[in-house]
Amino acid sequence: MAAASPPRRRPVAVPVAALAALAVLVTLAALALGRATPGGLQDHGATQPVAPPLVAQPLWPDLAASPPPRPPATGAAAAMQAAPQPVPDVTVPGHDIRTVDVRTVLAKDSTVGPEERRALNSCPACDVRSPEFRDLTGDGRDELVVAVVTPGPVVLHVYLLADDRLLPILQVEVLKGFSAATVGSDLWLYEPTGAFVRTSSHYQWDGVRLGLLERKVEDTGPIAGPGGGPANGGALTPTSTPSAGPAVSTRDGRSSAQPQPALPGAGAGAGPGVGVPSQKTAVPVPVRPSSAPSEAKP
Repeated sequence: MAAASPPRRRPVAVPVAALAALAVLVTLAALALGRATPGGLQDHGATQPVAPPLVAQPLWPDLAASPPPRPPATGAAAAMQAAPQPVPDVTVPGHDIRTVDVRTVLAKDSTVGPEERRALNSCPACDVRSPEFRDLTGDGRDELVVAVVTPGPVVLHVYLLADDRLLPILQVEVLKGFSAATVGSDLWLYEPTGAFVRTSSHYQWDGVRLGLLERKVEDTGPIAGPGGGPANGGALTPTSTPSAGPAVSTRDGRSSAQPQPALPGAGAGAGPGVGVPSQKTAVPVPVRPSSAPSEAKP
């Protein structure tokens, strides 16, 4: 007698709605897994609008634009400039720059102007400050620094000793009340260019002369606000202006040869021409009343 075959199972019909619900659950699970996985897609909402960068809007655009500043000459460009020429008829005995007579050097220097020559003759309000000696080229030897006070500006000279001759490597006019300092082999000049403003000029040896690297304008005191106190919460932030090239600051057109250290401020009426500036005390500026009582008319 043959064995009976097992009964066949009928396929179970799965409703379409159940399949759709299962698909939704799988999708939600995948999204949740993506949020939890580093680098997965995430929804942070609507993106923020991007503002275009600010651009300069010129005033009076019809006027001719100023030329862009030129960088300081270096390397081959600096070598193409006229090299300083020795002061004629002046020699340094024993190659000791401290033995030179400053007035003789200035009298023989052809770049010295008429007002400086008047100072050599002891004119009123004139003076030739005692010389200073600092290494401004980094070679371990001192240079000669001279300041001539004229009825107008003060003229600063720096001379380099080459063999037994003197080379003028800087000649620049500065305001009276200036001060100066050396930081390493760099020279800094400080000038009182306003009631609460000073200008700092940074000079550095470029292999030929002392070149102007940077000029910085700094606020040295509070600006009086409407109530008589400091405006904008205190002093202004210093602004720095890079040099546009070798400075020409002497009357005869001779070019003066080319980061700001934390030094004290330069006060007006400073003492010797080369030294550490003294601290300047700011004096509040009086404020004019905004309104005055009206006068009684007869």
